[in-house]
Amino acid sequence: MEKMSGMEIFVHVAQTRSFIATGRAKGISSSAVSKSISRLEERLNVRLFQRSTRSVRLTSEGEVFLERCHRIFSEIQAAEDELSAMTQQPRGRLRIGLPLAAGLMLPMISSFMVRYPDIELDLDFSDRLTDVIEEGMDVVIRGGELSDSRLISRRLGSFRLCIVGSEAYFADHGTPGRPDELTGHACLHYRFPGSGKIALWPLKQSISTTGNHAVPSTLICSSLEALLFMVKEGRGIACLPDYSIKDELDTGELRTVLNSYMAHTTIFHILWPSTRQMTPKVRAFVDHMAGMFDRFMVGKRSNDF
Repeated sequence: MEKMSGMEIFVHVAQTRSFIATGRAKGISSSAVSKSISRLEERLNVRLFQRSTRSVRLTSEGEVFLERCHRIFSEIQAAEDELSAMTQQPRGRLRIGLPLAAGLMLPMISSFMVRYPDIELDLDFSDRLTDVIEEGMDVVIRGGELSDSRLISRRLGSFRLCIVGSEAYFADHGTPGRPDELTGHACLHYRFPGSGKIALWPLKQSISTTGNHAVPSTLICSSLEALLFMVKEGRGIACLPDYSIKDELDTGELRTVLNSYMAHTTIFHILWPSTRQMTPKVRAFVDHMAGMFDRFMVGKRSNDF
């Protein structure tokens, strides 16, 4: 068990490139993570990471060991899946990849926990392109285009991006009626944590020859929750997914502008590896989320398998 624990910590460090992030995820200190890696390196008689004050990266030996660890954990997961399938009862550990802006999904997941108390959930929030198979994920929910042929997908629903602001902000600064009027407004932007890229506002009509890049920038942050807070405080307007502001729109706390100029709709898919048997726990989660999205999302799902 100690060896398996050390390998799990090693894999997490390899994925996050951070002792601190791994410690937080595992509920231990960063020094405990460092000691675990050191013990593992002593046992293997090889250095797995190159460490510096600014970065942690795998050595060539570490790359080889990481690949082997993925295989080992995949085999363990496959064994658990086979036993779970034999009982035909949804139970066991379920690793789920969710987007960072998963506010709408949390009530759905909460209801799933009530319905299936024998399933242990392991949630990973990230906007990066997770390698579902290599990282041992059972199921992932993502928005956008699909590119991995090793995955089976099911369409959940669609959402659109909206430019939104508070009534107080519009009362003080006026309401933009055309995209080119955004130049006179405080525009708050979202940065993708994984890539560092700033999300463009998908306007049909560019406000200048340089396109959406000409939208002014008053604030940039990598948290949708922080962005929404600033909008509600009247600090500016932002481009946010409609499901993340549903309650605020319903109460009238926020309202959308330039709706006729917005051209972006994204589809949510739920994905799982085609190389694995669809176990009762995965089937239960897929069916549950599909049913919940039918109730809450704007776009209706369809069966894709």
